[in-house]
Amino acid sequence: MSGAERDKWNERYRDGAYETRAHPTALLSEWLPRLPVGRALDVACGAGRNALYLAANGYGVDALDVSDVALARAKRSAEERGVDVDWICADLDEPRGAALPRVDYDLIIWVRYIHRDLMPYLVERLRPGGVLLCEQHLLTEATVAGPRNPAFRLAPGELELMARDLQVLHYNEGPIVDPDGRAVALAQLVATAPG
Repeated sequence: MSGAERDKWNERYRDGAYETRAHPTALLSEWLPRLPVGRALDVACGAGRNALYLAANGYGVDALDVSDVALARAKRSAEERGVDVDWICADLDEPRGAALPRVDYDLIIWVRYIHRDLMPYLVERLRPGGVLLCEQHLLTEATVAGPRNPAFRLAPGELELMARDLQVLHYNEGPIVDPDGRAVALAQLVATAPG
């Protein structure tokens, strides 16, 4: 990622982006009772809404994002809630998943950050029986919230194909309403590593 791209995200967070989005993604809260407890990774965590939710529910959490401004906000939220998260400022555009910690995870959360080349490196970091929970913006003709650039949306069926080395437990594509009332088009996946 270029320095300009990092600066763009830092500026967005400085300007208050996503301040009202403190709730976890609905897919995560729905699936939490069925997910393995242990060590979790939140990829492109932003201000940490999913990482904070996991930490509050007993997970040891590593949370990565390129924006140090977002991570500072997340760290303050963690302190206010009395939970521990390892906040890591990292450029996920580094080749071959180099920015990802060399840890085996029971759970990896990858929400609304498209970087197609990351999938095999995330799969490598799942323990046998570990779960990947992924939610990405989907290409659609409908008027929905999210990125306007189609490069930041997955084509129908693309996420399921990307997860071909995993056992799919849940897959859904289409329009939904976020907990904050915004209409979005999403591809959602819950899948487990063989083992």
